[in-house]
Amino acid sequence: MDGSNFNQLKVFQAIVQEGSITGAARVLEMASPSVSQALKVLEKQLGLPLFTRTTRKIELTEAGHLLYQRTQSSMQALDIAFETVSELSKEPRGKVRLTAPKFVFTSFLQPIYAEFCQRFPDIELEISLFDGTVDILEQGFDLGIRFGDRISEGMVAKQLIPSKKDVLFASPEYIKRYGIPTSLNDLERHKLIYYRFITSNQLLPLTLQEGGEQVTIDVTPALIANDTDVVKDAAKQGLGIGRLLSTMVEDEIERGELIPILEDYWLDVAGLYLYFHQNAQKAKRVRTLIDFLIEKSK
Repeated sequence: MDGSNFNQLKVFQAIVQEGSITGAARVLEMASPSVSQALKVLEKQLGLPLFTRTTRKIELTEAGHLLYQRTQSSMQALDIAFETVSELSKEPRGKVRLTAPKFVFTSFLQPIYAEFCQRFPDIELEISLFDGTVDILEQGFDLGIRFGDRISEGMVAKQLIPSKKDVLFASPEYIKRYGIPTSLNDLERHKLIYYRFITSNQLLPLTLQEGGEQVTIDVTPALIANDTDVVKDAAKQGLGIGRLLSTMVEDEIERGELIPILEDYWLDVAGLYLYFHQNAQKAKRVRTLIDFLIEKSK
């Protein structure tokens, strides 16, 4: 692959990741006509169109999908190799893209991200909040934060937060109206606020621990939501029993806004991990964020 091929592929990758020619031009610091020209040259060389274009959007063709999948990891490795050498005597700089569930931002990232931006002003931090499963390589992220049991194989993982309890809770109003369950059988007379996974569209089953074994219990739904804040709010308004990770509701429980239920049956949930591809940490800008997040997790 000669230099022109490398540059054309960089342009192609940027168009895919940014979703437009103007977006690619912005991140590559090129003029839009130059980006369009590089794409035309690449398509002419391949003899196939890589995108279908309309006045409103640009989408990958089958050939475009194949080229992106086959070249993404190689291009990333080359970029990191060049970046690693060129940054030996420089301050960390450039864009770092991080994906995490929304509750991670609230409970972990929100108190610290401004400090990172102020400490490293030449790093452009991008935080993308999404509760579903994310393939960080395919979607162009440098790092992700997820539960340990949801990280794909081949990723380097660093624990940020140890395992927590999956807690059941209800508002004082709900308990006053319907009583508080004292056994798993009592749940038959209650309603649960269910969480639906964004990616799989599946309901999160109610799994508890009894006698050292996990048991799944069917409870009548009071409400179904795909956002943890909605689950919490619905419980506070007395619609039903809520179920979330302990870190998401510890403040409300401490203030008495929510009452813990069936504590002896709570299940341990895998801890939160920072994960990334092995090559990603070689870039100083990425390694800087990795070190910062691990530092703040202690």
